[in-house]
Amino acid sequence: MNMPLSPLIHLIDDDDAVRDSLALLIGTVGLRVQTWRDPQVFLAEFDRQSIGVIVLDVRMPGISGLTVLDQLKSQGADQPVIMLTGHGNVDLCRRAFKSGAAEFLEKPVNDELLLETLQNGVRLHVQSRQRVEGDRQARARYAQLSEREREVLGLIVAGLTNKEMGRVLSVSPRTVETHRANLFDKLEAESLAQLIRQYAALVDEQATP
Repeated sequence: MNMPLSPLIHLIDDDDAVRDSLALLIGTVGLRVQTWRDPQVFLAEFDRQSIGVIVLDVRMPGISGLTVLDQLKSQGADQPVIMLTGHGNVDLCRRAFKSGAAEFLEKPVNDELLLETLQNGVRLHVQSRQRVEGDRQARARYAQLSEREREVLGLIVAGLTNKEMGRVLSVSPRTVETHRANLFDKLEAESLAQLIRQYAALVDEQATP
């Protein structure tokens, strides 16, 4: 997965003055900003592979921010979404969080709070993408294993010794050790703890009928 060199903040608000002032504010901490006046254009052109955060006004003509949020989530967008509103209430806040919003802020937005929320959102999004990429790579490496190597991996995860695995598989401990060495090589694991941490879930998936 190729990630952009720097995160991008998408700012969607039909108020020109709000867009301009928030874009200037966000730029002061070195974050790139792309502003959108029309949420429909944003939905059509938004790059879902980008790293960053979406700042979305709740009340806009033609389509509400909550509807935009619902469409983003239904299309699999994983960027954190910060909802902004000048008319906040408990029900609106509840609906936004239920729809998957990461944060709900009222206008006029506190500058420091917004910047802190954006920076936290970017950090969490980067970490989330890294986990997804790590899982993808782990699955690709796991797919390279032979059936016997997968059996050995399952027994390692279960905590068996080489001798115990040899008895289960009806092979010698030396053969088990060879399979273990191949496992560590193919899975690019540097320690037993890393091997178990990365592949225990995959072993459980394979064992589930």
